[in-house]
This record gives sequence, structure tokens and C-alpha cells, in this order.
Amino acid sequence: MSLHLDLLRHGETTGGSGFRGSTDDALTDQGWAQMHQALSDVAGWDLLISSPLQRCRMFAEQLAAARKVPLRIEADLRELHFGEWEGRNAAEILFADEQALGQFWNDPYGYTPPAAEPLQNFATRVLACVARLSDELAGQRVLVITHGGVIRLLLAQARGLPPAQLLQVDVPHASLLGVRWDAGELNEVTPCRLS
Repeated sequence: MSLHLDLLRHGETTGGSGFRGSTDDALTDQGWAQMHQALSDVAGWDLLISSPLQRCRMFAEQLAAARKVPLRIEADLRELHFGEWEGRNAAEILFADEQALGQFWNDPYGYTPPAAEPLQNFATRVLACVARLSDELAGQRVLVITHGGVIRLLLAQARGLPPAQLLQVDVPHASLLGVRWDAGELNEVTPCRLS
């Protein structure tokens, strides 16, 4: 039996753009509005699941209360930790170490920023979490409120992209996308919208 996951990326944060990773930024007013707008014509979940970071969790808590849907916090769906790059933007890193940034963009699985979580470890953590949820929640429809990196990874897997193309998957703030986990395989699907 399959598991349908609607994937919502958090909205704009107070930290701005760049490598936010495990930095626990709050949403801006615009970020809250973006997320409400993304879900304005979507409903029908059996469960909400959120990353523990406040840019996801705070919205998830509000949504769960408003829609009367149970909420679970899943630590394994938190963003990739960027180590020494945390809180910095690409321009700053490019200025300080152009070669390192280029290596990461061109081979994210092969190059790990200093003191960062290796992308393979991140992928293993996220995919193991989805497999575990699929076993437990088979047949249900779940909204997952998480991060660009988590969604990017799941979409890259669903699209069958080679590892080097992971960072080419575009996931703007408050994007709503869908995947279905079926017998260990991910497929991209359209999020269910109200008719």
C-alpha cells in the first residue's frame, strides 16, 4: 500500500537567503502569508508531520489546531546541517572559497562543506524516515512541512535524477509538491486540491 505525501516548504524566514540549515530562524510575516496561501485550496490530510525547526513547526502547530488534524514532529525531516557555512550566503562563500562552493554545487554528494553533515548521511536519514512512515501510515494522506533540502532530495529521487543534479531541483519558499512512496519507490504526484 502506498503513502501520499504533500510536501510544503516553509516560507520566507527572518534569516534571509543562504545556507540556513540547522539555524532555527523564525518565519517573517510574509513567510506566514506564503504558507497560508499555498494551502488555501488544499485539505483532507490524515496527519501533519513537521520538522522540529520553528520555521516549520510553528506554522504546523497553528495549522493542526485550525484544521483539527493530528501533528507529529519528526526530527529526521530537519534540514541538512551546513557546518561552517551555516548562516552564510553563496556570495560570502564564493568570495572566501570559490573552489569549495563550486565543488559543492557540482558534486554535493562528493564534497562536504567544513564540519557539515555529509549529504549521503542526510539522504539516508530522510529516506529511512519516509520508509518508516510508509510502513506505519500506509494508505494515508499526510502533509509534511519541511525544508528545501528535504523536498529537493525526495523530488530528485522521484524523478530519477543523478546525484550531481540534486541542487538543480527548484523548491521556492512555500512550494507545495507531492510524492507517493509505493513499495520502496518514490513517484512525483500532484498535491490533492479542493475541487
